Amino acid sequence: MGSKLKVAGWLALGAVAGALTTMQLQATARSSMSPLPIEEMQQMAAVFDLVKRSYVEPVDEKKLIRDAIGGMVSGLDPHSVYFEGQAYKEFREGISGKFTGVGIQIEMEDGLVKVVSPIEGSPAFRAGIASGDLITRIDDAAVKGLTMDQAVKRMRGPSGTKVMLTVFRKSENRSFPVSILREEIKNKSVRSKVVEPGYAWIRINQFQEPTLRDFSEQLKDIFKQEPGLKGLVLDLRTDPGGLLDTAVGVSAAFLPRDVVVVSTNGQVAEARSTLKASPTYYSRDGSDLLAGLPALVKSVPVVVLVNESSASASEIVAGALKDHKRAVIMGSQTFGKGSVQSEINRLPLPNTSLKITTARYYTPSGQSIQAKGIVPDVLVDETAEGSPFAALRMREADLDRHLTASGEADKKDAAREKAREEALRKLEEANAKNKDAKPPRLPEFGSPEDFQLQQALNRLKGKPVLVSKTQTERKVDEPKAN
Repeated sequence: MGSKLKVAGWLALGAVAGALTTMQLQATARSSMSPLPIEEMQQMAAVFDLVKRSYVEPVDEKKLIRDAIGGMVSGLDPHSVYFEGQAYKEFREGISGKFTGVGIQIEMEDGLVKVVSPIEGSPAFRAGIASGDLITRIDDAAVKGLTMDQAVKRMRGPSGTKVMLTVFRKSENRSFPVSILREEIKNKSVRSKVVEPGYAWIRINQFQEPTLRDFSEQLKDIFKQEPGLKGLVLDLRTDPGGLLDTAVGVSAAFLPRDVVVVSTNGQVAEARSTLKASPTYYSRDGSDLLAGLPALVKSVPVVVLVNESSASASEIVAGALKDHKRAVIMGSQTFGKGSVQSEINRLPLPNTSLKITTARYYTPSGQSIQAKGIVPDVLVDETAEGSPFAALRMREADLDRHLTASGEADKKDAAREKAREEALRKLEEANAKNKDAKPPRLPEFGSPEDFQLQQALNRLKGKPVLVSKTQTERKVDEPKAN
């Protein structure tokens, strides 16, 4: 990618990227061990022995076994993962919405860490770290050459420990060191505001454990400010997904009680279910977090904003509200992650967990969105000039080993791969012709410059909407649920 070319990738420092676990199996896949393929097991043992005895230097036997387990799981599909140690801890933190670090949202620019925004109230916020700052060093390590994950891990650490960041501030043309004391960060997954009298915006950036409670509280606050609310925009753009019960609860806030939100179908009994708009399916402790919501929530006009990075749980919500004709879906065709991952943590070794694909999910009308996504009712570009980064974004169909309709893993979509390479080439050529020109940037979600939000408000008000002239539906043959 060109030196000035960057695709916005929101990352709360320490949060797990991508869709997290969406179910928890009450039992392992089988009550007893299945018969093992003897010849293949003998082959693995022979390879293990050869590597141990013949490799150029001594190897850690336990590491070999761990790598074998990881390879076995990762070879299934893009979303099945074996976690242990620090990776397991970070996975659990991502679900809980809490992590220990400095508290910034970042992206990579010119090989450096760029601060998109400090999380309000975080150590970085209090230390004066500002949007647009470039982090050039983390303690004694230069950031240039590090991946985003490597940079994130260096900024993380135990609560109460210090990290020294060297910051370059473009607006002041100077570099300076900032010493920050790490602490536990509580990353709020819900934001909202009344954008103008009678109309409100509420955004979910990830479906975590606290999300439904925060969502309910902020809906109540909106209706306190606007008792006669005329329209609501539910923003699920770039939401990678998360917990299935949370998605069911968010859907239930708008739907009639007991209607179907989503169904799942897999090999084991626990993976075959129909989830409805009822506390039975979204309550964790028996309490109804949606109790006390104004009755108007069930009937207020709603527009749901989605894009190519809206995945998994966010697609469940969009699909349920679309099928029940409860909301108008606007934006771009979604990611297409129509599979359910379950966490199985009753493994022999401590601090280990298996996140494995156990089912497909289906919208209330019985449609699978695997590798296809939710098609908006109204296709709208990200800006008035178009969607500059749309072709560069990865979707489920672009991932190796993604599941197809028939169940087997599939290869990348060659046509989309070619289109993405062509779009990248054109952007880099344009950037090379005018090195002083600023690369295209997308406005902050929820800001007055947010073009898609303004079109959503126009729809709610009955005004004309500037629909996309270039977007078309991506066709994928998918079966209905049995």
